[in-house]
Amino acid sequence: MKIYTKTGDQGITSLLGGVRVPKSDLRIDAYGTVDELNSYVGLLRDQSVNEKRSEFLKSIQDRLFTLGADLATVPGKDKVKKPDLHDEDIQELEEAMDVMEAQLPALTAFILPGGHQSVSFCHIARTVCRRAERLVVELASHEHVNELVIKYLNRLSDYFFVLGRKMAVELEVEEVTWKPRTQ
Repeated sequence: MKIYTKTGDQGITSLLGGVRVPKSDLRIDAYGTVDELNSYVGLLRDQSVNEKRSEFLKSIQDRLFTLGADLATVPGKDKVKKPDLHDEDIQELEEAMDVMEAQLPALTAFILPGGHQSVSFCHIARTVCRRAERLVVELASHEHVNELVIKYLNRLSDYFFVLGRKMAVELEVEEVTWKPRTQ
């Protein structure tokens, strides 16, 4: 099977369920941003500091594929076979954050992204996740979106924030805190 189909050459693509929409459609932008996020999670997974978290990050990638399939499905097409998100997926993120936060110093200031390349990759994943969340919230204001998709993205961005802090500790780099300029 060839990877190229030429069916998108006119700027149109198909959603799961068969409906064709412009590639500029908000739904396409939303799941395309989730796909971009998934690539950054792969980059995070490849960082040696995350070797012990590799399987957990891989499970996040799996959930992002699930989430993307949900976003790519035409609302009301219940017969499309796809995996589902579960409340437990969100609980897993919360539990992972709780474990990491228990090992971190108290947060006393805003943190600037940076300090180490691996930590910066985590902050990029966090901000792409926030963008995906904003797009999905916008999509939900126009048509049905599974509420777990929004919850998962919201919790996932929090997870990346905590993960970035944990990675900084493990890499023995100082967190860069924001010190507002005074007049």
